[in-house]
This record gives sequence, structure tokens and C-alpha cells, in this order.
Amino acid sequence: MTLIYFVLILGLTVFIHEFGHFIIAKKNGVYCYEFSLGMGPKLYSFNRKNDETTYSLRLFPIGGYVQMAGEEIEEDKNIPKKNRMQSKTIPQKLSIVLAGICNNFLLGIILLLLMAFIYGAPETKPYIKTVDKAYNAYKVDVREGDLVKKLNGKRMKSIDDVMLEFQLIKPGTSISVELVDKDGNLKSRILIPTKVNEDGNDRYVYGIGFDTDIHRGFFRSIRYTFSKFGSIVRNLFKVIGKLITGGLGINSLSGPVGIYNVIGEQSKQGFENVIYLAAYISINVGFVNLLPFPAFDGGRALFLIIEAITKKPINAKTENIIHTIGFALLMLLVVLITVNDIIKLF
Repeated sequence: MTLIYFVLILGLTVFIHEFGHFIIAKKNGVYCYEFSLGMGPKLYSFNRKNDETTYSLRLFPIGGYVQMAGEEIEEDKNIPKKNRMQSKTIPQKLSIVLAGICNNFLLGIILLLLMAFIYGAPETKPYIKTVDKAYNAYKVDVREGDLVKKLNGKRMKSIDDVMLEFQLIKPGTSISVELVDKDGNLKSRILIPTKVNEDGNDRYVYGIGFDTDIHRGFFRSIRYTFSKFGSIVRNLFKVIGKLITGGLGINSLSGPVGIYNVIGEQSKQGFENVIYLAAYISINVGFVNLLPFPAFDGGRALFLIIEAITKKPINAKTENIIHTIGFALLMLLVVLITVNDIIKLF
């Protein structure tokens, strides 16, 4: 089942992304040679009547692509100029480039909403539900029902924000917390963790637990969906920032092997976790592709924006070289992450 979920989640994520590029390219009159789900050797393909595109299914379900006229350096003289990507306006090109990202975000929102409708919407606001009397939090007057407003001076909007902040701090570090109690009173406290040993492993405990009660209802589900989407995107910004500044290392990233393991663990907790993970991965793919790095959609969009500002087309050969170098660096990173994921298995 883990393998089936893995193929379905990645296949759906890639299909939705590439379909975004494909459908907007078609709408703008761009000639599409091939729409492929998967990479590697072709398993099956077909053509529709009065449609130039070959639809393909390839061996490896990780990936996919749309091959459009005008993406390459050499112009295909067999294709009318009006049907080549190069002949389109900058807004048209931008809409094609960014359509995959929009589709991934939309898929994530739909899956979160579906999960909330079926299984209920978990609480997202960081209300404290339990306070263990044995630990420091209780001793400094942290109580059940308190709402976390800030951690270490940073505004907290969701439980996700709080949990990420706990993960990013150095183990054993005291945390300043700003709370609002049930009566609306603001209070500031310092939480000192307690070192405990479990199964031979040391960990630090603050002694608080958060409210994750399930709520039902249409509007509750809507609110949960957009709150969760916002917190996922917000925390991705924080993680990327930490990776750039060195606050997080390569060990914090996961590739296909790591994703496979996470899917296996989450599927044991129930199908709702699989739906959530599919939404999370789709939003991640959309967010990462939005980054202005060569070979990503965001990198291609950046070149288009530069062209719009300078009013001069960027040399296609130069842009292609930059994207090729970016793609090579990404492949190297994927290899390193995959090796690291395999090492983690043992």
C-alpha cells in the first residue's frame, strides 16, 4: 500500500502541475508535441483526433513534462510562428510558466478541504490544552486555555508555527512566550525545558500540549483549509530562509526515499493522514517551483520579468545554459539527499 500511495501521490502531484502548463499553453495557441506522465522509457502513448499532442505514460512515475514548440533554442520551422512559445506576449508566457504552480496550490487546497469535510477540521489556533504539573510551564503559571501569541518575540498564528519554532531552536534552550489567558489578559513567561531520558535517548520537555480537537461544519472546514494552507506556505518560507542562511542543513531535506518512508508511516495512522500528506506535498512542489532559481518555474518567470523591465529579450542560448547549470545542480542535490535518506534507513 505504501508503494501504491507513493505512486498515486507523486503521480497526481506531477500530473496536476504539468496539466497546468499544458492547458494554458493550449489556450494560448502554443503547439504541444507531447504531454508525458512519468520519465524514462515510454510504456504507452496515443493521439487524439485533430490534436497534435502525443499523450504518453512513461516507466518512472517521478516526474513528467510538456514539450512545447518554442522552448528550445532552435526554432522549428515546421510549426507556424504564431504557435511557438517565443511569439507569445510576456503575460501569456508568464501564465503558462506559473500555471503549474497555481494548479499545485489549488490541488492542496481541495485536498485539505476534502479531508476536513470527511474527517473533521482539527483546531489550528495554538491553544494550550494540557499543562503537566511536573514541569516548568505549570510552575510559571501557564494554564489550560491559554493562547500562544508570540514565541521568542515572533508572532504565532497556528499550531504549525509554534511546532516549527520549537524544532528550529537549539535543544534545551529556554523560550520566551507571550500568552493570552481565558479572560483576555496578556502575560509573558519564560519556559525552561526539563531534560528527560527515554529508551537511552535524551530529550527536552516543556510540559505543554496543544488543542487538536476535531470540529465539524461547513464553515469550520473552510476556515481550517485556508488557515492550514497559509501556515504551510508561511513555514516553507521560514525553512527556505533557514536553509539559505545555514540555520538548517541538508539533513533537514528529504528526497523520494524519505518521502516514501513518510508516506508509509502516515498511512499507518489512517487514510486522512494520506490525504493531508498529498496536500502537503502538492503545496511544497508548488512553493519550491515558485523559487527564482534556474530550471524552476520561478527562475523562468524571473527571466520574463527581467525582459519586461528591460524591454529587451534575453539571449535564448544564455538563458538555456543558465537553466542547464541550475538543473545539474538540482540533480546533484537530489543525489546527495537520496544518499542521506538511505543512510537514515540504517
